[in-house]
Amino acid sequence: MENAFNVSKNLVLLGLVEMEGLRYLYCVLSIVLYLFIALISIIIVAVVVADTRLHEPMYILISNLVLNGIFGSSTLFPKLIVDLTTSSTTITHGNCMVQALCVALFGFYEMSSFTLMAYDRYLAVCHPLRYSTLITNERIISLIIGSFVVTFILSLIAVLLTWKLPVCGNRINNIFCDNMSMIILSCVDSSISQLFSTSASIVYLCITIVVTVFSNLQILVVCSKITGESRQKAVHTLVTHLLNFSVFLLGLLFIFIRYRVGSIKLPVIIHVLLSITALIVPPLFNPLIYGVRTHSLKMRVFHYLQTRHVWPKWTSTQKHSTPISIISHKQSQ
Repeated sequence: MENAFNVSKNLVLLGLVEMEGLRYLYCVLSIVLYLFIALISIIIVAVVVADTRLHEPMYILISNLVLNGIFGSSTLFPKLIVDLTTSSTTITHGNCMVQALCVALFGFYEMSSFTLMAYDRYLAVCHPLRYSTLITNERIISLIIGSFVVTFILSLIAVLLTWKLPVCGNRINNIFCDNMSMIILSCVDSSISQLFSTSASIVYLCITIVVTVFSNLQILVVCSKITGESRQKAVHTLVTHLLNFSVFLLGLLFIFIRYRVGSIKLPVIIHVLLSITALIVPPLFNPLIYGVRTHSLKMRVFHYLQTRHVWPKWTSTQKHSTPISIISHKQSQ
């Protein structure tokens, strides 16, 4: 009885109800944002794949991060665009749980990606002479696959624990489904599901933040001991990574605020704004920040666009024909 109830239940996304009056405007904005995120991310990945000089762990990790950004934005925008076009404000219980799984997977894997990037930069700056032996392309790909498997298992367990919970309500204060929203709708004791979701998120976040902070602190220590161009390159890399990581943490902070004030009667639009930040802002800013601040990648992107007659050939690429990296500079010294 409960399983049949769960499967057949249609849930109302109140955020879509709020957007109904200006749905065509929101639809156009969603299409523009989604296409822009997908386009700049795909260009970066294509450049890294096509240029053998960028076949290094740092660029592999950047590609991995922007690909996860495409995945994260794809969990939101395609359905949102269809819903706005068709004036649909509901979602089935099964589709809601699938979307909740994708949202959780994106969040967990984003944390893993930033942690791997921080560790890679730590080895490049603090152990430059051993970097090529400590981190190879094959090893970094293994770490990427391993982190994805771990995050997928955590996300799947959290969603499966919520899947069997019978729901008494059908209203979600959002434009998409997430695991915590389904737990809130449960009309039975959901302490096990809530405990696992909360504990897994906190533990995983703490581990990734500790590794990231430790790696960046070690880089700062090295920066305080070196001078000249080496120090400038190390600081530049550190600032770039911290900018992207801060953007993602800002999205997590908004989600935390949303559930902490859950008992307060906030307008639905506030719930929507607090929740969509983590799905829109990181996928939008990650490729922009890395594409602009990573000099070698920026030059390769310009060259890639110029060869396809997308970008005018007023930029002098000959001057920047050799990629510059912290590792090669350190080793040459």
